[in-house]
Amino acid sequence: MARKYVILDTETTGVGENDRVIQLGYMVLGAKEIEVHNEFYSSDVPIGFGAMEIHGITPDMLEKKPSCVDSEAYKRLCELNIAENYLIIHNADFDIGMLQKEGFVNKMQVIDTLRVAKHIFAEEDAHRLQYFRYKMGLYKEEQKEADELGIVVKAHDAIGDVLVLKLFLSKLKDAVSSAFVGENPVEKMVELTQTPIFVNYFRFGKYKNKTLKEVADSDAGYLRWMLSSMENLDEDLRYSINKVLEN
Repeated sequence: MARKYVILDTETTGVGENDRVIQLGYMVLGAKEIEVHNEFYSSDVPIGFGAMEIHGITPDMLEKKPSCVDSEAYKRLCELNIAENYLIIHNADFDIGMLQKEGFVNKMQVIDTLRVAKHIFAEEDAHRLQYFRYKMGLYKEEQKEADELGIVVKAHDAIGDVLVLKLFLSKLKDAVSSAFVGENPVEKMVELTQTPIFVNYFRFGKYKNKTLKEVADSDAGYLRWMLSSMENLDEDLRYSINKVLEN
């Protein structure tokens, strides 16, 4: 059986612990025909106004919709959930975490295009999908593809973002192939997803916009305090602080 590549995005009631999935969009590549799934769901959790502002999903759009677990898209996703397949998401931890609340335990190999982009395009000003949509001119290509697949392109809409992600994935794969000549780019993206990212600059606090090396040279004690006292310290930042202190 041919391996499948599931390019996925969700929209949710918000980003908190109790928030839930209200839209699931994904494409399945790997067969002759591309599968497209796009469904809205009802939820007992009200949509936050901040979330509504971003994705434009309002409560009336969810009336009489099934719950996520009762939907055809969710059931098909569960069928695809085997170790041979690949799950491709921009900022995978968020979407996988949201799907876990619906009982989905991922078994697929994960490619997080956000993490891969941070490795490959380390010097970019941002790594958001919409940033690359414009930086790489993906918006010029998306309408033709959308028409072929019967998709309406809207920013911060699950299936619209999936279409952009499909186009970005092609560019990212080429960049990985160029950076790691002779290696399988798909397997390399899985590996990079799991590889710590070196953080060059502080993005917060009293040393905002300073490099970690500059802070290590001038105030190594502050970095050691961060390691010992900040329980929720980002794992990539923890890795990076340890690296600069070692050096």
